[in-house]
Amino acid sequence: MPVGLFRVCLLVITAIVNHPLFFPKENGTVPENTEEIIQKMKEREESLRLEQLRLEQEIADQEATQKALEKAAVVVEESKEEKVRWDIWTALSMVIFLLIELWRQDFQEGNWQDTGGEEDDMAVLGKAFKGVAFPDKAVLASFYEKRILATTGDMARMREMVEGFADDLLEALRSVCNRDADMEVEDCMGVGSMYENWRVRKPFVCDLIVPFAPPEPYCFCCQTWCSGDSFPPDEQGYGTIKVCRADEDVMGCICDKTKLGEDMLCLVHSQVSSTRPSSEMEDLLCFKNTQYLDADQVMKWFQIAVTKAWNRISHKYEFDLSFSLLDSPGALKIKFKSGKSIAFNLTPVVQYENSDVYFISHFPRSSLAADIPSSTHWFLTFAVYERRFIQLVSKTLPANACHVSCLQILSFLHGKQCSLTGPSGLTNYHLKTVLLHLLHARPSQDWAPEKLEARLQDMLKFLEKCLHEKKLYHFFIGNGKVPAELGFPIIFQRAEPLNLFRPFVLRRDVYRKMVDTFHEMLRNMSALINEYTVHIPLAHTNGIRKE
Repeated sequence: MPVGLFRVCLLVITAIVNHPLFFPKENGTVPENTEEIIQKMKEREESLRLEQLRLEQEIADQEATQKALEKAAVVVEESKEEKVRWDIWTALSMVIFLLIELWRQDFQEGNWQDTGGEEDDMAVLGKAFKGVAFPDKAVLASFYEKRILATTGDMARMREMVEGFADDLLEALRSVCNRDADMEVEDCMGVGSMYENWRVRKPFVCDLIVPFAPPEPYCFCCQTWCSGDSFPPDEQGYGTIKVCRADEDVMGCICDKTKLGEDMLCLVHSQVSSTRPSSEMEDLLCFKNTQYLDADQVMKWFQIAVTKAWNRISHKYEFDLSFSLLDSPGALKIKFKSGKSIAFNLTPVVQYENSDVYFISHFPRSSLAADIPSSTHWFLTFAVYERRFIQLVSKTLPANACHVSCLQILSFLHGKQCSLTGPSGLTNYHLKTVLLHLLHARPSQDWAPEKLEARLQDMLKFLEKCLHEKKLYHFFIGNGKVPAELGFPIIFQRAEPLNLFRPFVLRRDVYRKMVDTFHEMLRNMSALINEYTVHIPLAHTNGIRKE
């Protein structure tokens, strides 16, 4: 009961205390403050909504950026894969190209001179032979005996006489030269058709080469087109000769290639030894302001030296000696009182290292060096190795083999045709190169004397093929199958094959003239041979003699 009464009293007191009349009037502004609060709450809500929109926009931008980055990464990855694929294809293409090039070189080295191996291959050629009456064996045998052998019987005696006189002349030349300042002349060597026994047309001319060397302490440093130096394609087959001191680096010191300051001194070369007066190099027959040997200067010096030498020994002989051709400085002629004369060429050459390859100043009576780039460019001659190769192969051939006879007949026909229609770009050296290729390609028994007709046809057909393709490769340059017994320098075997017909590719008029001359020679062949052949019975089967 008391508890219930207490609760009722507490309730009444609470109601009285909370009655509105007990609050002061200033508390009557509560409704107005509530509206402000509500307004602020709305503003806050609006700002929160805007902030939410901004955050959503930022999140969307970040997602777009992330997608762009992922897409760019995919593109980069694809480009990398594409690049890798492209690099693989490029590398594969290069490998295929290199393999093809290696195969081409191997094929070229292995087959470019294998031109006469099969009779069927030769039968495919010879379009120009259609309608041409080729002389038979008997007619060729008679022609060779009556025309070739009858006119070449005195060659051996002539060679002996010329060599003896040339040795005497060079000995006198050494005596008139200054041993301390002039070039040192060595013994001469016979090369060419007269010493390979296939020259047939008169006048007979002996070709002698004379190696020479500079005085001490100088030496020749030879550079060829295939020795790693930069030579343009039109200078293949040429080289340069640098005159150096024996104690000088062949490649040259850097002080020769770099301008040193006035206060700088090369520790290898002193100032005195590093510079040479131009007059000193000109005395060494070099081109003006260079160290390179000048072919024109060499020929002038050689002419003067030969003239002095002849003046010293002329009283010993009962004939006169003179220079026969103005455009061939080494062309000499012996004139006897009877009116007869003997011509020979004495040409100075420079030995290439320790080989029998020589730099030759000029080619007498030849168009091989008609377009020499400059007087400091010297053509290389392999005449000594050519003579040795013919001698080496001749030892393996049957007795009285027909290889020299083929070249003699072909050279005679070509010379006769040129006398009728004028000279052409085709030379006897081209004919000799054809023979060298066939000698290397055909077995020894194919050169028996009774096979003269077949081998002569092979040479003509091979020459026709070369004219058609405008390709006749030098026999030694680029030929890896040169017999090791010759001791031929390996640098020339590894070089690119040298096309002797390359000058005719751009000179179409010369090429046309050469082809026309060849075809005219084929058409006139029977007439030219019959002109020098007497009538013989059909049973004539005598072998062909060789000198």
